[in-house]
Amino acid sequence: MATSQQLLGLIRSHANGDEERFHALTLQLAASEDQKGHRKLADELRRLAEQAAAKPGAGAPSPAVPGVRRPTPIVSPKGELAALVSAAYPNTRLSHLILARDIIGHLQRIVEEHRQRWKLMEHGLRPRNKILLIGPPGSGKTMTASALAGELGLPLFTVLLHGVITKFMGESAAKLRLVFDAIAQTRGVYLFDEIDALAAQRGGENDVGEARRMLNSFLQFLDEDHGESLVIATTNHPEILDKALYRRFHLLLEYRVPDRTLIVSTIRTRLANFPLDDVEWGAVADAGDGFSTADIMRAAEDAARDAVLDGLTTVDTQRLVAALENRKAGFRFR
Repeated sequence: MATSQQLLGLIRSHANGDEERFHALTLQLAASEDQKGHRKLADELRRLAEQAAAKPGAGAPSPAVPGVRRPTPIVSPKGELAALVSAAYPNTRLSHLILARDIIGHLQRIVEEHRQRWKLMEHGLRPRNKILLIGPPGSGKTMTASALAGELGLPLFTVLLHGVITKFMGESAAKLRLVFDAIAQTRGVYLFDEIDALAAQRGGENDVGEARRMLNSFLQFLDEDHGESLVIATTNHPEILDKALYRRFHLLLEYRVPDRTLIVSTIRTRLANFPLDDVEWGAVADAGDGFSTADIMRAAEDAARDAVLDGLTTVDTQRLVAALENRKAGFRFR
């Protein structure tokens, strides 16, 4: 049941017309009941909070995207939590991503599940809220987290793993507990970027007791999480992840190096302000073979800068191919 302080807070916020605080306190109360195992009560509290927030005059402006309300109000993380997570309100949308069609389709379905989560809950179902993104650097994994936060009108919390991981016995697990308490209490998109350091295989050559304890704690906290936040983890090295980690995620998406079609689409999108009718796309696609999406975009920008500084309004095949070749030459320093 609610504590006296929680009840007083709810009454005061309602009496003062502070809808933001009333909504936030209701969700905190729901999270508290969820942790006690009172799932039905927690779900009902969340449903009532969402209904109240959606009412006209509740302070929520008409969303630009159907089904998306304003970002969940948060205060910047304070105290020890400030060293563990950073917060932002991204404006990125799925339409800004340049990804394979099947990946975009999976992400759109996740967005719909969370926008219509009450419809799922009426049938005893929950939206998938744990996603593991696998792929090479620059393939759009981190930007995906921003896009999901932007689509859902939620804050993006990036977990600072260098602040979580320590060499002292039990300390890393305690810090992880703080992060997962925040995940339960404040709805948002929580990004564990480059999760390798936290979830490497047990029993490896460099395995130490504290690393095993940290991984075991992470797996346990993932199991215990039944809240409404979206947890996203990314990795460039899936081969070193502990196999038990994969079972904790509801969806695994593999980001690939762009094929020829995606190379052309990436450059066309990035250079939409430039005439590209005379570009020989076959030669450009050949030059961009094996590049990440980020590298292709940067090469396109390099070619465009050269053209503008030379007083031109178009970007030709030669400049694009040269920019891609120059970037490929720089790979040996990586």
